[in-house]
Amino acid sequence: MSNNNKHHTISSAEGNVLYPLTFKPILKPVIWGGSEICRFKQIEPARNGIGESWEISGVSHSVSVVSNGPLAGVSLDHLLANAKEKLVGKRNYSRFGDTFPLLIKFIDAKEELSIQVHPDDRLARERHNSFGKTEMWYVIHARQDAFLYSGFEQLITPDEYIETVKNNTFTDTLKKHGVKQGDVFFLPAGRVHAIGAGCFIAEIQQTSDITYRIYDFDRRDAEGKPRELHTELAKEAIDFKLYNTYRTHYEKSRNLPVKLAACPYFTTHLLEIDQPMKRNFTTLDSFVIYICVAGSCTLQDNRGNEVALRQGETLLLPADTASVTLVPGEVTRLLETYID
Repeated sequence: MSNNNKHHTISSAEGNVLYPLTFKPILKPVIWGGSEICRFKQIEPARNGIGESWEISGVSHSVSVVSNGPLAGVSLDHLLANAKEKLVGKRNYSRFGDTFPLLIKFIDAKEELSIQVHPDDRLARERHNSFGKTEMWYVIHARQDAFLYSGFEQLITPDEYIETVKNNTFTDTLKKHGVKQGDVFFLPAGRVHAIGAGCFIAEIQQTSDITYRIYDFDRRDAEGKPRELHTELAKEAIDFKLYNTYRTHYEKSRNLPVKLAACPYFTTHLLEIDQPMKRNFTTLDSFVIYICVAGSCTLQDNRGNEVALRQGETLLLPADTASVTLVPGEVTRLLETYID
């Protein structure tokens, strides 16, 4: 079907054109990537060196494309421009316009990622005409020795920060966390962080691809050149304060939603279910995203649409969905995300 026909289908259809949407994964080869993403998502043939799978993306150079139903082949940005608040909600559309506000990823770190930080909305707007980048991590699984960095272990000044990067001691100032399945880290813009080797993570973040790379262990790219650092740019972006904890603590509970994060950019629940669960969204003015991190289920919405969702798959519920029933085929873990 031509793009023109696709455009006509969306713009002329009334009411029920939208339904639970899945998207083609956008696989990202990187020097630190492993082989877990294709296995986890059951993608054949498997590919090595894939560090990220962008599950739902409105980032300009990597926009997601619908993979199911009558809208298969339509890009997310085109869908949003036509469906507007029916897709994302009235408040979200007035706030973000034709930019889908969240970016959903799976990340497979075979090696350590660079130490980095992201700017907040103010700095990102001033420097890059972009949104900032607040994010969260959910550890799907991890090697026994896996760790990550989040926040500072000791108080340093901005000038001391520059010196520690120059003399290769910056990582000594950071808080190092051993990790296991189910660990959660909320990373507001400004928090220095890095994913360590052996971590497989689901990431939920603002739609932004702005990263300041602070330190990269003197790693070389495919051409043997050092990767670009943004040490000075990062200086103003970094939150140098110390915090009591950088890890999100929560109580697991089966067949009840467990809140993992709540901020102006997203609210995320963990749903671990072994029996049907109904979720009512009649008072929610937002799309809802489900990321299946273990098991499988069938999702049935109030209009009678039914979609199967298995480990490694992500689904977008339009904002005009009133309710869904999740029917697990086994013990299933889902991350449920929306903007409250």
